[in-house]
Amino acid sequence: MSESLVEPARRFIQVVAAALEDVGTGVSGVRPDRWHQDAVLEGFNLVAGLLAADDGVSDDALWEVLAAFGPLLETRLAGATPDALRRSGLIDAQREFAAAPSALFEVLLAADGRGGTAHARAYYGAAVDLAFAVAAIDLHTSERELRVIEGFRGRLLAAITATEARRGASAVPAPSPAPAAPPAADAPPRPLDDLLAELDDLIGLDGVKHEVKLVTNLLRVQRIRAERGLPTLDQSRHLIFTGNPGTGKTTVARLLAQIYRTLGVVQRGHLVETDRSGLVAGYVGQTAPLVTQRFDEADEGVLLIDEAYALVRGGERDFGREAIDTIVKLIEDRRDRIVVVMAGYPEEMDELIAANPGLRSRFPKSIHFPDYSTDELLAIIDSMAEHGGYRLDDGAREAARRWLDAVPRDRGFGNGRSARNLFEHAVATQATRLASVDQPTDAQLTDLQAEDIPAPGEGPITAARWRLGTV
Repeated sequence: MSESLVEPARRFIQVVAAALEDVGTGVSGVRPDRWHQDAVLEGFNLVAGLLAADDGVSDDALWEVLAAFGPLLETRLAGATPDALRRSGLIDAQREFAAAPSALFEVLLAADGRGGTAHARAYYGAAVDLAFAVAAIDLHTSERELRVIEGFRGRLLAAITATEARRGASAVPAPSPAPAAPPAADAPPRPLDDLLAELDDLIGLDGVKHEVKLVTNLLRVQRIRAERGLPTLDQSRHLIFTGNPGTGKTTVARLLAQIYRTLGVVQRGHLVETDRSGLVAGYVGQTAPLVTQRFDEADEGVLLIDEAYALVRGGERDFGREAIDTIVKLIEDRRDRIVVVMAGYPEEMDELIAANPGLRSRFPKSIHFPDYSTDELLAIIDSMAEHGGYRLDDGAREAARRWLDAVPRDRGFGNGRSARNLFEHAVATQATRLASVDQPTDAQLTDLQAEDIPAPGEGPITAARWRLGTV
């Protein structure tokens, strides 16, 4: 038994007891002698709820619980065994504890709303640390356990966000725009909550967000185990992104690079993008050095290979397969220095993975990026418009919806790029429309109208390409 819960449990109890003392001082009917014990019980209930939500509770986990809470609870847990703890029913009784914010958390949240304090946020930080400490007890952390923790984290943060927004504060610092240049090597890593908030702010992509959070949370658990000197799983961090163009793969890869940096997987956390043209040379002996150069550029960061399937599309004299062999070798040689993400259409990526036996074991996880719905594309256009100082009136919005609905949603659908093309076309059309107006009003300059939106099949995409479904 490592007693790995003792310290995070102690911190949680200390934070919650201090918050209760601040909230309860001077309130009639509140017993000061109960603050510490209430905090102990809250921590135990959280740990029990997380354990009970999983499929099975190991003896190791129960020994950790007994070490952390046995001497503190007003029960007879001190000196108990895992079997005795199971028979007591105390673990199963808290099965739903993590499914909703607790009554104690709600008390702290209400106090924050009244007094502008941050007790709920302090609770949140200590509780999430304690939750991941629980997940790190066993070598194998189930996906179910990670989902429960992520749901718990998300619910608490959403409640804090709503309360702080009502009092005019910001629950999470406004997400920074994705940097165009690699982060400075000496700049501090961004807080994980900020990065996950920026991920959540992306339009759509619910499945992608879920998968990225699972990857993030598993890495977080493994880091805790490594810090304790416990065995860790030797899992590949390389990923495959599948989906049509314009579905946010590059944006998510850039965020993932920063998440990897925050979690200590890489030191710089920058993203280098390339494709076949940046990896495959036309002459013997030039491809391997070219691939090595891309890996050097992405060192201590993430290398994104777009349309990676093109590496196996050449003929017998093509050097694409040499590039693949070199990628496999460099991934192995630099396993602790770089993460590789390969992106492309689903079927073609299967063909790529089958082309080299070393790829399948190094890229075990695939994340699919679905096409955006019309509502999501309209939300993307609204975001672009707001950023640029424009707005779509009701007529323009309906015209944009008709245009987007008519775009074939087949292979090669442009997704976000189609939305950007439509928005830029509308802005250009509006500028032409206002060219003859001597002194346009602010409303005229900012409003996009139905006449600025092309008819379906027209505008930024030619009718021929539209009919062929190659947009």
